Amino acid sequence: MRPLLYVFVAVAFFVSVVPAGAHEVYVLSPDTIAHDLSTPSPNPFDSFATNRFQFFFWGFLAFVLVTTVFFASITHRFEIFFEPYLTRLRPMAPVVARVTLGLCLLASAYNHALFGPELPIEQLQLFGLFAFWGLWLSGVLIVLGIFPRLAALVAVGIFAVGTLQWGSYMLNYANYLGEMAVVLLLGSAAISTKRLEPYAFLILRIAFGISVIFASVYGKFIHSNLALSTVSQYHLTNFFPFDPLFIVLGACIIEVIMGIFFIIGFEVRHTALFFLFWIFLSLLYFGESVWPHMVLVGVNIALFMYGYDRWTVEGRLFNRGKLQPFL
Repeated sequence: MRPLLYVFVAVAFFVSVVPAGAHEVYVLSPDTIAHDLSTPSPNPFDSFATNRFQFFFWGFLAFVLVTTVFFASITHRFEIFFEPYLTRLRPMAPVVARVTLGLCLLASAYNHALFGPELPIEQLQLFGLFAFWGLWLSGVLIVLGIFPRLAALVAVGIFAVGTLQWGSYMLNYANYLGEMAVVLLLGSAAISTKRLEPYAFLILRIAFGISVIFASVYGKFIHSNLALSTVSQYHLTNFFPFDPLFIVLGACIIEVIMGIFFIIGFEVRHTALFFLFWIFLSLLYFGESVWPHMVLVGVNIALFMYGYDRWTVEGRLFNRGKLQPFL
């Protein structure tokens, strides 16, 4: 497993220093962003009346996919087949979560932004210098596993400063808080307490789910004009031949459902793989900034590796000793 971890670290470090492009909505011009944020946005659910058939048709297909994956995942033969591989992956999950957090903090410092390009450190004014060097120092210590809990506390302090500046918008980056909780509870992999792992990954799942739901509601419901502008500018109707507002509605619903699945612990591995697929596809097509997505990639990989425990729906209902649902 060590070679796999080294590859993950190398790739993550490489993409962390790639010059930032822009997140989906930030590929829009500043004038477009300002206009979309300042004007009333249409309610995506208004598209339901004219797209009832499409809504129920695609909803039914999604239901079939979810139930098929669920029943396949709890099939005893599949659980036995995948158990040796999943057992070897699980111990690496805390390490991946820790290294991801450290690299993301370093990437934030390198790009002079707090977790995302839309949050420049300069806006923190007097706290900007503290945040900048705090990100560098905590990132290095967390990656190396040196005083990781102390470094995570520094990172929590920086997050708190960001919350004072940007308020509830920081829920978009609640996934960072989840990663910080993992490091605070487990420390470095060598001295992590096994009995605390379920609590650490419970917090990570909930924080990650909250961030996914908030980002979706903020960008595709409250300010749906941003998503509509992106659909228009990048000609997404060429790939999804629907009403643009219906595309926004579908994306919003899917992301909210993914967030709920993470929070309750249902089809965690399948949802993580699904999420990773769309992250990489989005990065390739939109030319989005890579470094803000590192945390999404790392958390999904960590959750896939860790799987289920008694604080997940499937873990509580369908774990059979060492055997657990494989997706």
